[in-house]
Amino acid sequence: MKEEIRKEILYDLAKAVEIMEVREQKDVEELKVLSDHGIEDVALHKDLDLISVTVLIYSLYKVVQSLKEEEYQEILSQLKFARQYIEKVDLGKYNRSIKNVFGLVQKASPTVREHLQDVMEAAKIKKGTALLQRGLSIGQAAGLMGLSNWDLQQYAAKTPFLSEHWESIAAEKRMMSALKIFGVK
Repeated sequence: MKEEIRKEILYDLAKAVEIMEVREQKDVEELKVLSDHGIEDVALHKDLDLISVTVLIYSLYKVVQSLKEEEYQEILSQLKFARQYIEKVDLGKYNRSIKNVFGLVQKASPTVREHLQDVMEAAKIKKGTALLQRGLSIGQAAGLMGLSNWDLQQYAAKTPFLSEHWESIAAEKRMMSALKIFGVK
């Protein structure tokens, strides 16, 4: 793992632990903001470990309110372990801790488990759309998020950003340049 990626993951995990340290109503919004921050890193680095952590944080944002206190504390504990292991560059233990957090969220309750599958898929699609907004192609964004182009296209087509289009050069000037290139008068 590249050092820059490790530092980004460490930041995200440390921030998630800080947010969840004391259970408050504002945790939900703070986890959402952290998840949005993570997508910036994913767009920049296109790294699977970053994608995993970003999807995990987004999933926590979606289910944190429905977790029982015991489940909440166990997830927090595993996030702390993951943070410690990534600090020590013990990637094997780090990966196990992240896998444990995903597992804990899934088994927390029947409704959470069912909801998480939807959340995970929705997170991939939503974060894939965010990658499109940052200039990646549908194929690149879908590939990074483990989606088909079709799944991402269906969602992205419903978002307003695809219809928003800004040109820095006026159409008339572009037309003149094209005609000049092809030697048309």
